[in-house]
Amino acid sequence: MTEEAEVRVMVVDDHPIWREGVARDLTERGCDVVATAPDAPAAVRIAAAVRPDVVLMDLNLGETSGVGAIAEIMAARPETRILVLSASGEHGDVLEAVKAGATGYLIKSAGAEELLDAVRRTARGVAVFTPGLAGLVLGEFRKMADAPARKDGEPAVPALTDRETEVLRLVAKGLTARQIGERLVVSHRTVESHVQNTLRKLQLHNRSQLVRYAIESGLADE
Repeated sequence: MTEEAEVRVMVVDDHPIWREGVARDLTERGCDVVATAPDAPAAVRIAAAVRPDVVLMDLNLGETSGVGAIAEIMAARPETRILVLSASGEHGDVLEAVKAGATGYLIKSAGAEELLDAVRRTARGVAVFTPGLAGLVLGEFRKMADAPARKDGEPAVPALTDRETEVLRLVAKGLTARQIGERLVVSHRTVESHVQNTLRKLQLHNRSQLVRYAIESGLADE
């Protein structure tokens, strides 16, 4: 998806004025807001029906949690990108959202143009975070990389080809499919094919989990 392409977005927030305001701002700036939802159950149900490119998800949805909705949406349709837009910058909230499958995380103080740019980048699979939060996520994944190795008897990770490993390393560095294709002199569709093959082999659901795997494996440092 190019930056200029119309992005199909679903906005999930339990505050109707905020929800409709964000939807209106994105529509006025060229996004196709295909649906809105007030809570987690509605978000899961509607996402399955309208299949948005990006779900703009609040975490505090009244009596329900956006984290659970993220996990359910990703399990049903892994190609969906989820960008959290929350008033909370608590480290625990950020890490839980990313572990559930969120591609990025923005604080609600973000301006309309910043949000639009984040939605477009998220649609391309780029991990977008409010400044300061990306370092938090990276630091947490590095800690996980230092955890004890897998025990004897646990299933081995499927081997990746040299090209899949090369693409994975560049994904972990934040490059888009087009940027990776230009660097490797292949089409972006070929890059996406390598990404999908890698996701399938590693039994992962999205690029955020790929980045996590790359960091844990030390590929992001090469």
